[in-house]
Amino acid sequence: MIAEVKKNTEQKMVKSVDALKVDLGKVRTGRAHPGILDHIQVDYYGAPTLLGQVANITLIDARTIGVTPWEKKMAGVIEKAIRDSDLGLNPSTTGDLVRVPMPSLTEERRRDLIKVVRGEAENAKVAVRNIRRDANAELKALVKDKKVAEDEERRAQEDVQKLTDRFISEIDKALQIKEAELLAV
Repeated sequence: MIAEVKKNTEQKMVKSVDALKVDLGKVRTGRAHPGILDHIQVDYYGAPTLLGQVANITLIDARTIGVTPWEKKMAGVIEKAIRDSDLGLNPSTTGDLVRVPMPSLTEERRRDLIKVVRGEAENAKVAVRNIRRDANAELKALVKDKKVAEDEERRAQEDVQKLTDRFISEIDKALQIKEAELLAV
């Protein structure tokens, strides 16, 4: 029972850290990265569809993303979807290729993005701590129902705390990497 609680706790913490990494990947640096466009949806025959399902997304060079639609008439729709997204990008269409140049970041914009990134990291830490709290509550319930001994529960809580510390440090590392990426000119 205790092993099951620990396993579930670790799985939830891994999901929290993975979600943070996905969110950090969406924060744009000065370099082009195809993953930036992953969450953009286009209107494909009346149904909202992810961009990656209607077009091929590639890097043209370090500062330009190329989007090649699988159907030529989708180029205008894709260009409009990218322009209307919250990324602040200004794509242009050349034939059936949509070019998405990445504008360079100003110092002020970099500082704003660092604040956003730190907020995301703090939210991930809160999520990990909430998972720890839930796991400890489950362990206490097991003791209350006399399914495990108190010293076993205490050891399990220490293990959960070690898990928490490990994932918090992983979040901190991801934050440092992203901050360094944002500050690199």
